[in-house]
Amino acid sequence: MFKAASPSVVNITALGLERDFFSRNVQQVPQGTGTGFVWDGQGHIVTNFHVIQEASGARVTLSDQTSYKAELVGAFPDRDIAVLKIAAPAGKLKALPVGTSRDLQVGQQVYAIGNPFGLDQTLTTGIVSALNREIESVTRRLIRGAIQTDAAINPGNSGGPLLDSAGRLIGVNTAIFSPSGASAGIGFAIPVDEVNRIVPRLIRDGRMVRPALGVSSGGPEINRALGLPKGVALVRIQRNGPAARAGLKAFSRGDGGIVQGDVITAINDDPIETADDMLNALEKLNPGDTATLTLWRAGSTRQSA
Repeated sequence: MFKAASPSVVNITALGLERDFFSRNVQQVPQGTGTGFVWDGQGHIVTNFHVIQEASGARVTLSDQTSYKAELVGAFPDRDIAVLKIAAPAGKLKALPVGTSRDLQVGQQVYAIGNPFGLDQTLTTGIVSALNREIESVTRRLIRGAIQTDAAINPGNSGGPLLDSAGRLIGVNTAIFSPSGASAGIGFAIPVDEVNRIVPRLIRDGRMVRPALGVSSGGPEINRALGLPKGVALVRIQRNGPAARAGLKAFSRGDGGIVQGDVITAINDDPIETADDMLNALEKLNPGDTATLTLWRAGSTRQSA
């Protein structure tokens, strides 16, 4: 499995700008390293966003030690995913086979390949120790459904692949839980089903285009103050936006007190309790798609598309 997968794993060196004290010339210098993997034969490399965050450039070193300047194709910091591209010959680019994460089982054997502490092509093994964990992205949004593993993951492993016993990609190693900063037997990976949803859109659009309903929502304190059910209470509707055309109504103040508006409690099959839930549900859709909203207003529930 390692022999088959390791040619697809790369070392990523993030570069920063540094001014020489004597010549005053500005040059690029290494500022950190991480791991990535070959996504396709066109030279796309997948890694964590935090590996190249605030870098002025990056270099990708393949398993045969050839090195290439990388260009940033797109990134989605909310899910800590970035896509780079290198101009390497097609014969050097071996994409990892992509598996699934929806059918993973606790106790299943997994393998991580990465470059911990700069030691390239390191294999560690373990099991799926838990599923559906929540970890925080660099934007402080929650990444739900994360895979927890006891395979040793250390600084430098970030962005590397988590594989099943058949060598298929099931996650992207992204974080560890450790007071010391070294592996304590609890690592986390972004599930591949999430990665497979995001990466093609980054390659196509250069960014994650999230559909918008054309609404502004209130916080959970509004629900508590007004005795509303769990959901997203609407406080503003954009004129001529999708929500306005669907007949949604925002809460407002009238002469007699609060005028009842809509609370979004579900989008398609996804229950909605917070604004973050709403953003997660919308990220599954493309602009122009039709979604079915479950709405609560003044004690009654209805659906609107």
